[in-house]
Amino acid sequence: MINRKHFFDTVRASLFNGAMSKGQVGGMETILKEWERQGLTDIRWLAYMLATTYHETAKTMQPIEEFSKGKGIRYGKKVKRSGIPYSSPDKLFYGRGFVQLTWYENYDTMGRLLGIDLLNNPELALVPEHATAIMFEGMTKGNSHFGDFTGKSLEDYFNDKREDWVWARSIINGKRKGEKLPDSAELIAGYGKKFYHALTVCN
Repeated sequence: MINRKHFFDTVRASLFNGAMSKGQVGGMETILKEWERQGLTDIRWLAYMLATTYHETAKTMQPIEEFSKGKGIRYGKKVKRSGIPYSSPDKLFYGRGFVQLTWYENYDTMGRLLGIDLLNNPELALVPEHATAIMFEGMTKGNSHFGDFTGKSLEDYFNDKREDWVWARSIINGKRKGEKLPDSAELIAGYGKKFYHALTVCN
């Protein structure tokens, strides 16, 4: 069990400028409970998931909608891709959740893996418990035995032989042409190490 008082006291000082809202505490609590429920053991995984949430939600620690709602991007339009009409169902599959789930196919995959009707109700990705389940499934090998976001998973970057806080960003976003690293990789690595310190100091 994670010592909540020590954890929250530590991250309040190191990552939240000395003060946290109920929403920030509640979001992290949902993630901590799921970690404990699943019985996972590598605290580095949890630290990196918290760091990813911290970055992707603009530090709110609550599931959010993509600010632009997919404006100018194909997943923000009702178009056809590979013969699948995005207009059926009549929804837009822009980023939602702790990790910004995007694209029709990804909503479909996560919905089937988790038993949530995300195609007809993509806004369910904004429910904290669902957002947490999506993050755990997508960032670990999980039910699919595969890193569902990019093909990479926490198991690839944090194990007995490897600890790579920077390239772990590939779990969420791959490296784009011309980039040396995936977007914000070093920034999120720094957050991850702070969460890891808070989690290991208190246990």
